[in-house]
Amino acid sequence: MRPITIPSFEPPTPAPSPTPSGDSYFTHTFDRLDRLSRDFNSLTSSHRQALLSALLSNADTATLSFVLNYVSPLLKKDPFRVLPNEVCWRILAYVDPNTLSKASQVSKRWAEVVSDDLIWKNLCDRLNYTDTISDTYKSLFKQRHMVESSWTSGGLTTARHVTTDQGVVTCLSSTTKYIIVALDNSRIHVFSSAGELLHTLTGHVMGVWAIMPWDDILVSGGCDRDVRVWDLITGECISVLHGHTSTVRCLKMSDSRTAISGSRDASLRVWDIETGVCINVLLGHQASVRCLEVQGDICVSGSYDTTAKVWSISRGVLLHTLSGHFSQIYALAFDGVRIATGSLDTSVRIWSAESGQCLAILQGHTSLVGQLQMAGNTLVTGSSDGSTRVWDLRTMSCVHRLAAHDNSVTTLQFDSRRIVTGGSDGRVKLWDIRTGHHIRDLPCSYDAVWRVAFKRDKLVILASTNNRTHMELISFAPPP
Repeated sequence: MRPITIPSFEPPTPAPSPTPSGDSYFTHTFDRLDRLSRDFNSLTSSHRQALLSALLSNADTATLSFVLNYVSPLLKKDPFRVLPNEVCWRILAYVDPNTLSKASQVSKRWAEVVSDDLIWKNLCDRLNYTDTISDTYKSLFKQRHMVESSWTSGGLTTARHVTTDQGVVTCLSSTTKYIIVALDNSRIHVFSSAGELLHTLTGHVMGVWAIMPWDDILVSGGCDRDVRVWDLITGECISVLHGHTSTVRCLKMSDSRTAISGSRDASLRVWDIETGVCINVLLGHQASVRCLEVQGDICVSGSYDTTAKVWSISRGVLLHTLSGHFSQIYALAFDGVRIATGSLDTSVRIWSAESGQCLAILQGHTSLVGQLQMAGNTLVTGSSDGSTRVWDLRTMSCVHRLAAHDNSVTTLQFDSRRIVTGGSDGRVKLWDIRTGHHIRDLPCSYDAVWRVAFKRDKLVILASTNNRTHMELISFAPPP
């Protein structure tokens, strides 16, 4: 029997270890990270901090930089995501308009908060934009903000007229429907608010020195001593009121049928323009009545006799004589409570309409004060010394002195944001009434500026160039 031989076998070669590549490697790595995350979450807060401290103490600079960049955003919180809308709106009430306009781009949540109309209502209230009607306060703010920006750096001339005859502008009146210009050549030009010439009113002899519109009625007076009543729709003269014996220098209306005229004959007359009857003749001045203002039943007149007088229109009686100026009174303003008078003696006096007492003497101008406007607690004065001054009537002090023009300040107007001045140097300037800073000169050049008038987004300029009168209408409204 032959022996059985068992063949020998070499041990099998072990399989190679898996290399750190492929899906199995990433699966293994993520499993480890998952276990580490579960283990970390199971630790107490103090143990977590100890573990992180140990890890970070052994980390290199690059790793620490990564941790810093990763952790910093996690520590920041968007308050608008956690605060109620009412608190968010209260915060945004302190944000400036330009920033608020861009806030909606931060995130969807910010866009949701900023889109609420209450925010824009509060902003419009803060900026006094609520004197107009709009579908939404956001659209109202946008429109008004564009107008304000245009005043600062824009503006477009939408109408320009040049008279064919010579004439000095004596009066300018701008209403919501009409722009009315009176000249010393006996003519009155009536334009639409868009600057279209509607009528040229003829009838006065020699210069027209006073006009007063009321709706579609115009009352005018001039060197021919007559007061005329016109229909602005047809351009026809309705009636001629006789009585003054010298030039009619100033005119105001207290209601739709009562006009008050002041004359160089030293008298004032109260007229019923519907019947053409002179109701009262107010006597007491000793020289020409240069200016007058009306509030309700009270009329205040200023005269070359150096006094101003306070009258009751309905009773036709003198209430007070305001004495104190040393020279002729050329301008006055009246808000129903206080009276401001400007004189050739270079001073401005503030009076109580109720008692007739002088409340303050405002000094600083060095020449005739011929321009005055008063609104609220602000008084703005313009002088032949070329300066414009802004006064606070609460403290009776000058808050801004504007070196406005090289020669006389011939015209001015202000609102809550700006002052517009024109001068005999031919320039029109814009000023910030809150700071007194010069905003800019309008890009126009004349020989002399007679009058300016503005209403929100429109400015009317009456000026002289080459012995011709120019009427220019500038719009600051945004494009349609």
